[in-house]
Parts: sequence; structure tokens; C-alpha cells
Amino acid sequence: MTTREAEIQRRTALSETRVAKAVFPPTTNHHDTLFGGTALAWMDEVSFITATRFCRKPLVTVSTDRIDFNHPIPAGSIVELIGRVVKVGNTSIKVQVEVFVEGMLAEGRERAINGAFSFVAVDDEGKPTPLLPGFAA
Repeated sequence: MTTREAEIQRRTALSETRVAKAVFPPTTNHHDTLFGGTALAWMDEVSFITATRFCRKPLVTVSTDRIDFNHPIPAGSIVELIGRVVKVGNTSIKVQVEVFVEGMLAEGRERAINGAFSFVAVDDEGKPTPLLPGFAA
């Protein structure tokens, strides 16, 4: 394993982000389930925090990959969003976010949403800059 690979592995472990939220009425739609736009905003925030923890650099979102809404999330649920770094380039980073749903009064949970977000590290002029200076790709 190269020094760069070891550093990526170390930073990946440290950057995992977990956020728990309760689904209350202001975040629900006319079906009394979590509004998709709210879920996407939460996922984008968790992915941004994960990527920032990894590189500690200014980042911009450049794309999202397929977002799969596998299971509706009813009002009164608890959700946990988990962000993990899944790919590291020279200036770009990809974060996978999974959203799990559980009832407040029931055991167990299931994955309800998953998707990926890609970011690019930028310098003061907004130009791409290496995520890991000193560790050539």
C-alpha cells in the first residue's frame, strides 16, 4: 500500500458522518411522508460534511449520482443519514449517503434512500486544487 493509499484509508475512516433526525410535520408532504426535497437537502448536507472532514478544504458540489427512494419515510419516524467517502481523485471526491428509517416506538430499521454526491476542492479563485497536497495521484 502506498503512502497516499494509507492516508486515504485513514481519512476515510475519520470522515464518516452520522446524523439522526426526527420527521416532524413541517418536513412532510401531502402523503404524510418525508418530502423528497427535504431528504435531498439533508443528504447534501451530510455528504458535504463528510467530504469536508476528509480533506478540510473548500468544496463545491459538481454532481449527484442516482438517488434511489426505496421506501417512504412516514411522519413520526427517526432517520439516520450516514455519509461515507467512496472514491477519491486528485481534486474530486465522491460520497455515498444512505438514509435509514425506523419507527420511534419499534425496533429495527431499513434503508429508505441512497445516493452519491461528488465534490471538487477549490482554491481562493474557485479553481480545482488537489485534495491531498503532497500525495500525488
